[in-house]
Amino acid sequence: MTAPTWIDDPAFAADKPFGPQTLPYGVVAEGVAVRVGDKALPLAPIAESFTEDLRPLLRAATLDPLLAEGRQVWSRLRARLRELVTAATAPDGAVLTSIDTARLPFTVGDYVDFYSSRHHAENVGRIFRPNAEALLPNWTHLPVGYHGRAGTVYASGTDIRRPHGQRAGESGPVFGPSVKLDIEAEIGFVCGGPVAGRVSTSAAPDHVFGVVTANDWSARDIQAWEYVPLGPFLGKSFATSIGAWITPLEAFSAARVPTEAPGPLLHYLVEDQHWGLDIAIEVEWNGAVVSRPPFSTMAYSFAQQLAHMTVNGATVRPGDLFASGTVSGPDRHQRGSFLELSWNGGEPVEVGEDKRAFLEDGDTVRITATAPGPDGSVIGLSEVVGTVVAAD
Repeated sequence: MTAPTWIDDPAFAADKPFGPQTLPYGVVAEGVAVRVGDKALPLAPIAESFTEDLRPLLRAATLDPLLAEGRQVWSRLRARLRELVTAATAPDGAVLTSIDTARLPFTVGDYVDFYSSRHHAENVGRIFRPNAEALLPNWTHLPVGYHGRAGTVYASGTDIRRPHGQRAGESGPVFGPSVKLDIEAEIGFVCGGPVAGRVSTSAAPDHVFGVVTANDWSARDIQAWEYVPLGPFLGKSFATSIGAWITPLEAFSAARVPTEAPGPLLHYLVEDQHWGLDIAIEVEWNGAVVSRPPFSTMAYSFAQQLAHMTVNGATVRPGDLFASGTVSGPDRHQRGSFLELSWNGGEPVEVGEDKRAFLEDGDTVRITATAPGPDGSVIGLSEVVGTVVAAD
């Protein structure tokens, strides 16, 4: 159990997701904050409790200035925060506020989404290409991905409007709202530190500030029609949701696991450290838990993804975001998309008293995630929630 602190919140304990072992960063109405249990601790009012170089970062309107710093500053800030939130008395100026005003806490630069779950890739291959090999030859040699749209990355709680687009009809393409709106349960990585290109797998952690839950909303009918030969475009670019609180990468020290190489890897993708993460994900559809995807089964780690993303000379910058791709395990109840869960509508999913295949207007999806922390504690990732609204 956690020793008594000045923070009187039963959710602020080591056996709870947002105890002193987690301390995710966000932005609420009062400015930059850290989450303590089910409350937010704004940092500007207690800035004088930190060294002079850290104070401007805490008084900023967003996390952008903090992301632009590096690992040394992030570690010093986290260590001082741990001291302050576990003390018996509150620092001068400290006030706990609601987490309900949390918003997108940083300016999203570039956004990349990967495709790194073998189980998901094989399932999608069987659905979309039933008469061909489930995995294309390159998949076992590199983390496949696509460059997404940063301007449609939204914070948890933002409604998701059903997109329009082309889909295949009986005699050619038809246009209208998507009829196969789907989710993808993912883990996202928020970048920071100096601008850099050709980042090695060993250097990748210095360019990742923290971790978020993510939902890459997908219009499967639009995607199936458009994705040959260049891949996802309008079926993906309309919305990606992420949790409003960023859990620092440092919090996952006890959650690291090896990844299983899917095939022979070239030298730049070989890891000298284990950066797979043992994260348990849970997907709720209208309040009913329908899937529990295990992130530990992913074939490529975030370090390998970042190394591949920059190997051609492309840079990583503070505020860049990349996501893991849909997380799916070997069993049906571990599939991280409704495309897989319902097998493209052929095997409807029980959602409470209903049987469903894809999302209907008014549906709400909630994705949560936790990981093991030091000394038996629990590390929390902020939930990502979205409700579908009708096409305009």
